[in-house]
Amino acid sequence: MNDEVESPTAAGPESAATETAEQGGRTRARVRKWLVVGGVGLVVVPALCFALWTWITLSWTYSAGDRAGYVQKFSQKGWVCSTWEGELSMVNLPGAVPERWTFSVRDDLVAHSVRASIGHKVALEYEEHRGVPSNCFGETRYFVVGVRRVSEP
Repeated sequence: MNDEVESPTAAGPESAATETAEQGGRTRARVRKWLVVGGVGLVVVPALCFALWTWITLSWTYSAGDRAGYVQKFSQKGWVCSTWEGELSMVNLPGAVPERWTFSVRDDLVAHSVRASIGHKVALEYEEHRGVPSNCFGETRYFVVGVRRVSEP
């Protein structure tokens, strides 16, 4: 029995060149794989963090309450991210300067109710969401979730 292992030089110079080329090809493929994984990671990880932060800020309410007054302005804004934006005029005493409160509406049913109540005294139920990372969900941090008409005294 012959237990000799052939050396690359024993097989010839072509065999050594082929083996070196295969190792170089494997190394290049490995580097290319890690570049692709790293590049995907540089895009996917920040996108996932952005989506998670957006979900958290829109799910948790910082504060909630009601504001009463007259809806002065209400319009749908935006080309890509269309939202309803409005302005409520709050008058505490007759003859006093009204305070303006800006708000956003994300739900179309609530937006329809707000539009129907323009010109009447209303109470807007709202939630405040702080830290929303984009104006795509609304230009303000106050999101109206309900509307009810208030009787005039």
